[in-house]
Amino acid sequence: MSIRFQRLLIIIISLILLSSSIALILLNSKKNIVFFYTPTELINHQVKINDQIRIGGIVKKNSLINNITGGNYFFVIADNENEIEIEFKGILPDLFQEQKGAVIEGILIKKNGIIASKVFAKHDENYMPSSIKKQLEKADYWKKDY
Repeated sequence: MSIRFQRLLIIIISLILLSSSIALILLNSKKNIVFFYTPTELINHQVKINDQIRIGGIVKKNSLINNITGGNYFFVIADNENEIEIEFKGILPDLFQEQKGAVIEGILIKKNGIIASKVFAKHDENYMPSSIKKQLEKADYWKKDY
């Protein structure tokens, strides 16, 4: 084998390895990236019953019901067009409120119903945990003009 052929063989093998590693990365990341649907997208999309999904939207006003005996919460996530009923057993996050944003992860039990396993409350850029706020006030750094 000549040196020229050996170099060509090394380049071809390197390209094959590089392209296969890129293909594996893209295939793996496609499975691991999690997006959330809005209620309208969920209703219009062909999602199968018993699929694990993530949905985001606004908690509808006066929809939060707390079943004290079972520890279950029932509420509705809505966008401007459609609504999805959510059932969650557990402790809701502190920032979870009606008319605020939330992301729900769970299993689709019917076209407009989800049994949630996780509830994430969304907050805006001005939110600051109370413990950090107290520390900043104590150190006299709260609301300083820089």
